[in-house]
Amino acid sequence: MACEPQISFTDAAFHAGPGADLLQAMRDELRGLYDGLDVDDPSMPRAGAAELAPPHGAIRVGRIDGELVCVGAIKRLDEQTCELKRMYIVPVWRGRGVLRRLLHELEDTARRLGYTVARLDTGPRQSRAQWLYEHEGYRAIENFNGNPVACFWGEKPLR
Repeated sequence: MACEPQISFTDAAFHAGPGADLLQAMRDELRGLYDGLDVDDPSMPRAGAAELAPPHGAIRVGRIDGELVCVGAIKRLDEQTCELKRMYIVPVWRGRGVLRRLLHELEDTARRLGYTVARLDTGPRQSRAQWLYEHEGYRAIENFNGNPVACFWGEKPLR
């Protein structure tokens, strides 16, 4: 088994800087994957600046040797439960363990924020992500967020 990459993570902003740039790249990719999908459309689960901001949310970016490689966010659902959102890996870094490392970072950040349960979702054209989530202990649950594009909703205790 290959070692996880050494990634340094920092907090990021929704509207400016590297977090905003990677979040836009994620939007652009999903628009192509899902026939024009706009993740900011009112029919989609809310995950804007207000939902992802401290003190109950977070946006984290990861770098390898200074190069931006990923972004992910945390959204509060209730006092104990958060949703992991907006996970995106720069394409040239895919298949190298970056998603797994980002997932672990978001789970650790969620624990620091006081959450005991993490939830997430993914769509039918992201089967590798679903495989990883299930492999990392996310069990399938009912649609908790009304995402009309998702086909998998998962939950994991953060112990």
